[in-house]
Amino acid sequence: MSTATFGTNAVDWEDRISFDRLRTERLARLKTQLESSELGAVLAFDFSNIRYMSATHIGTWAMDKMIRFCLLTRNSDPIMWDFGSAAKHHQLYNPWLSTTTAEMDADPHAPHHGAVRPRAESGARAGISTLRGAFHPDAGIAEEVARKIKRELEKFGVLGEPLGVDVIELPILFALKQAGIDVVDGQQVFLEARSIKTRDEISLLTQAASMVDAAYDKLYEFLRPGVRENETVGLVSKTLYDLGSEYVEGVNAISGERCSPHPHVYSDRIIRPGDPAFFDILHSYNGYRTCYYRTFAVGSASTAQNDAYIRAREYMDRAIALVRPGATTADIVKVWPTAQEFGFPDEEAAFALQYGHGVGLSIWEKPIFSRLVSLDHPEVLKEGMFFALETYWPSADGIGAARIEEELVVTATGCEVVTKFPAEELLVAGQRYFSVGGQLPSLRSSQSHLNTAAGRGDE
Repeated sequence: MSTATFGTNAVDWEDRISFDRLRTERLARLKTQLESSELGAVLAFDFSNIRYMSATHIGTWAMDKMIRFCLLTRNSDPIMWDFGSAAKHHQLYNPWLSTTTAEMDADPHAPHHGAVRPRAESGARAGISTLRGAFHPDAGIAEEVARKIKRELEKFGVLGEPLGVDVIELPILFALKQAGIDVVDGQQVFLEARSIKTRDEISLLTQAASMVDAAYDKLYEFLRPGVRENETVGLVSKTLYDLGSEYVEGVNAISGERCSPHPHVYSDRIIRPGDPAFFDILHSYNGYRTCYYRTFAVGSASTAQNDAYIRAREYMDRAIALVRPGATTADIVKVWPTAQEFGFPDEEAAFALQYGHGVGLSIWEKPIFSRLVSLDHPEVLKEGMFFALETYWPSADGIGAARIEEELVVTATGCEVVTKFPAEELLVAGQRYFSVGGQLPSLRSSQSHLNTAAGRGDE
């Protein structure tokens, strides 16, 4: 298993990412998971599941629309319904939707060589859902979706078996049930298939992380008093898009007193001397995401802020030391503090502060690490799992907090961390100031009088 990174271009003189292999191996994993389930087919409306299954993409603007849908049965390859123009594009440029390895799906009259055969019907078809209710309910759009799905389930001999669906609009659900289809939760089939990454997925995830490495380097140079949180979001976004990012999902820029409690959203706050500032950078490279926190002190750090960082780092390092095949998510979360230890009444109130989650085509996949669920429902770690671990600790002075996140892949003997921007100690960004006595120390109070004996009242 390699976490090496390459250029973003395709070349003939290195064995880099193989997108044909990526498509083939993802679909094979999903088919295996479907075969081991009690379902006859799975139907996806979720953007990430559709991409995993069909390797189609029409732009990130469509991620929250639930307008496209894709079906995989036990006896067919994926069938993708999309905007008519997008379906035409798929027919022209997605040749894998025109072939199949399934006997019932193949054109019996077409010549072929080997296991891959031309399909009797194209897997790229025009079709659309209800536009999240924007179509008039009497237009019959939901019923047409159900008719399309029922036809395929009947054609491939699985109409009487449960249909697993990931997410669904209620009119579509009601229409499928009205058509006599047994609709059940299909999310676990998708998530189990996606939990182990192929070699090409790991390469894409590592490449995505390397782009965030560069964004943090730019951010470290840019941070100084007077910069606003929203300006850092713009800088990071431009850096990522310049490097080839497909989609900047979010930049969580938090500074000063806003660090505790963590608000999970950036503002227009002006950064001040001595502020803590932490960031979470989430973007997509060829569909594969990052979730990658780093904390800085601007100009200098207080003792309380540095202590908080040391604590967050210690929890991170203890967790990483336990990651290996056969360990469980319960083993990891046991070394993290309880919610009450850092000021929350229970684990639900503290959720996602001491946390871990799979990363792939979306940022929260299997496995999940949280004291809320992992102690009672542990998941076993396996080679090829790729996930992020996040730790948090508020500073004792009530002003700031530290947030650290590392992405890693489980190897045969342990794990390898792929997030490379330095984080073993708290980094101080921004201008260095000189007094008549020399450079001001990086560990100091932002209130100047507290750095003198007289100001502290020691004299």
